[in-house]
Amino acid sequence: MSPDEDVQRLLIQFRDEAGESLGSPFDVPVTITPDKLQLVCNALLQKDEPVPLAFFVHDAEIVVSLEKTLAGQSVETEKVLDIIYQPQAVFRVRAVTRCTSSLEGHTEAVISVAFSPTGKYLASGSGDTTVRFWDLSTETPQFTAKGHRHWVLSIAWSPDGKKLASGCKNSQIFLWDPATGNQIGRVLAGHSKWITCLCWEPLHINPECRYLASASKDGSIRIWDTLMGRCDKILTSHTQSVTCVKWGGDGLIYSSSQDRTIKVWRSQDGVLCRTLQGHAHWVNTMALSTDYVLRTGAFEPAEATINPQDLSGSLAELKDKAQQRYDQVRGQEPERLVSGSDDFTLFLWRPAEDKKPLERMTGHQALINQVLFSPDTRIIASASFDKSIKLWDGRTGKYVTSLRGHVSAVYQIAWSADSRLLVSGSSDSTLKVWDAKTKKLAVDLPGHADEVYATDWSPDGQRVASGGKDKCLRIEVLPFPSACFPVGCAECYLLVLPVSASPHPQQVSAMDGFWMGAQNFRK
Repeated sequence: MSPDEDVQRLLIQFRDEAGESLGSPFDVPVTITPDKLQLVCNALLQKDEPVPLAFFVHDAEIVVSLEKTLAGQSVETEKVLDIIYQPQAVFRVRAVTRCTSSLEGHTEAVISVAFSPTGKYLASGSGDTTVRFWDLSTETPQFTAKGHRHWVLSIAWSPDGKKLASGCKNSQIFLWDPATGNQIGRVLAGHSKWITCLCWEPLHINPECRYLASASKDGSIRIWDTLMGRCDKILTSHTQSVTCVKWGGDGLIYSSSQDRTIKVWRSQDGVLCRTLQGHAHWVNTMALSTDYVLRTGAFEPAEATINPQDLSGSLAELKDKAQQRYDQVRGQEPERLVSGSDDFTLFLWRPAEDKKPLERMTGHQALINQVLFSPDTRIIASASFDKSIKLWDGRTGKYVTSLRGHVSAVYQIAWSADSRLLVSGSSDSTLKVWDAKTKKLAVDLPGHADEVYATDWSPDGQRVASGGKDKCLRIEVLPFPSACFPVGCAECYLLVLPVSASPHPQQVSAMDGFWMGAQNFRK
């Protein structure tokens, strides 16, 4: 009798995330590994190129073998066992491991840091009232954009990468050309209090990237025509400060407020569609399941190069590419939204369809600073003043795990484009890179002399930038200067990492010392 004859066997059925079956049930040994499952599944999928896949049984991932995953589970061997397969990113990310530059120039704390959608440009906003653009090839200051008369609280890149918007505590919005550092058009003025958040209209809706949404402490959201330099619409219904604004890919605008509500607006005419209620305190932060694809527009991370370039092609071509990427990420279901609050909870919503939450997510022991969907929309990460980052299921809101290692409040987080890694910045002066698969710390990156307020991981995967109270911008890079490396069989996956949103002004409110004390600023 051969050893194989002693191995228990099971009848399995592959299913996708929507529950659709792939092929017919077939017999496998319980010792089968994910690699072998991948070979079988790819053969059934009949794709031109093999797709990296992850496999799950009863929400548990098959990491070593089917047998080990089923250990402790109650499984009826007479029934067909459903195995859910999930396509993974066709590129793989390497964690950054060392700092190449500590860039000085700002004379006050660095509040916001953001790479452009292709990773070609890096911009930072500071308490010294300036926006700075940095030369990534030499890692030196390139342009200093002056015009603001107060702290630059928020910056946002247009999805075509050709404009940067910045909003300050003096309630003004400036537009900048990253290629020259010069101001574009006139100053956008109209808000009566400071700007808390900026968000551009998605590329697949308008490839000209003409319209910009701004949220303010004055309780309003304004839609700006950046070409004409005027306010197009004013959305008013919130009774307190608007903390965050998101422009969704289906023509809806979402806003969160200190009045404890989230409001859904129609971008075309500014009509209020519905109000989402449930939080018991200020809503600090929001994230859409499509945030990453909306920020990167027509840029495909898998096509990243060593020397990042601007997007090329006609407006129609860029729009079509952005639409294809958006449709692929969105799928058949509407956008999902997650919100985080001072009440220590998160809510998961389907705001286009229902004003009732899908799930109330509890576990944090302090206010929520930031929430982010992973680029593949399957995981939600939340950063909190309780020193932890928590991971949740992006579809159901179910708790997955807690990432602990920081010894002080976590201000900001950013996902890698392949959804396998996560970076966090904290008031303990460190950056930490976490592995979402193993749910453990991958790399610890000390170096800042004080609190880290902002961090971002470039879409081309070559750099992580961070800024904070020590007035320095630090750039961490990959362990070796290569754009790709082999994984598994013979595939070569690009190193790609995501664009993170600029720091939320609610995080700024918690920055003591320079920021006048947390409680005073937030009132």
